Amino acid sequence: MTSIEDRKDDHIQLALDDNNQTSGASAFDALILEHDCVPETSLEDIDLKTNFINHTVSAPLIIGAMTGGSNEGDLINKNLAIAAQTLNLPLAVGSQRAAIESGRTQKIREYAPDAFILGNLGATQVRDYGVKFVRKACESINADAMVIHFNPLQELIQPEGDKNWSGILDVVKKCADSLSIPIIAKEVGSGISVFSAKKLLSAGIDWIEIAGKGGTSWARIELNRNPDEQIMKTAYPFLDWGMNTVSSARLLRRNFNHLNIIGSGGVRNGLDIAKCIALGCNLTAIAQPFLAPARKSPEEVISKLSICIDQLRWALFLTGCKNIEDLKKVKIYEE
Repeated sequence: MTSIEDRKDDHIQLALDDNNQTSGASAFDALILEHDCVPETSLEDIDLKTNFINHTVSAPLIIGAMTGGSNEGDLINKNLAIAAQTLNLPLAVGSQRAAIESGRTQKIREYAPDAFILGNLGATQVRDYGVKFVRKACESINADAMVIHFNPLQELIQPEGDKNWSGILDVVKKCADSLSIPIIAKEVGSGISVFSAKKLLSAGIDWIEIAGKGGTSWARIELNRNPDEQIMKTAYPFLDWGMNTVSSARLLRRNFNHLNIIGSGGVRNGLDIAKCIALGCNLTAIAQPFLAPARKSPEEVISKLSICIDQLRWALFLTGCKNIEDLKKVKIYEE
């Protein structure tokens, strides 16, 4: 295997380790949706369908980006793709750089010909390789949208990380102006602030995935891979750096009425999905809870996803909502 493939497999193993999840209580646990003991609806009549970039999907849930570019990554993405196709849910692939550089065929469309597929590249890779590379990544999987992930903390700690983050916005804007599909800007565990969102909006980005603090900690994962003692000592106070998803969602929606927001980072079940929607998110994304099932079979992924969707349906029922638009109006309190 190449060094990049080795890194991808390291990431899979480390992401499954509970020690590499954000420490402390989930910010979602402190939130309470207003209960309605007179729901005046039937559970089976509740409609979870959601519009996502001119596509109707079965629920406001994206199967989040996990991996790619290695043999195990390909198997995981195959199982996720079959699940996405079966349940009519969007799927974000992991970073495509390794696959494109190695010439590895990306077969995602063989398993999910009709699903909404999101490509994925790192922000520094977009700057370094330019619009043609991004277009190639899109075309290689016939993507419906392209995710550009912003991960400066991870890069600081990663042994192979890029510490130069200048000149990125200009290239992102060129991509937004020239590609025929939307671009979604995504963090990977530190959240997106109002200040950062303004920069992204100025570059033509109107979809943001928060990926706030609260879920998988890529800082912890990279620290497990980095033997440099000085980096370990320097990184220690930054392991829980960033804004949690709840705080980011509230601030972004308060400041931007028309910004499209995907809530992710520590979203672990259907009730958390409902809370994200009530906070003002358009959709949510979940990744880590589906990783272990995806190593086994598409049926395991479908089972896990179905539980999340059932939990979301219960949340609508218990708040007296008939559809996702109703859920956006539900009051949300903090303990």
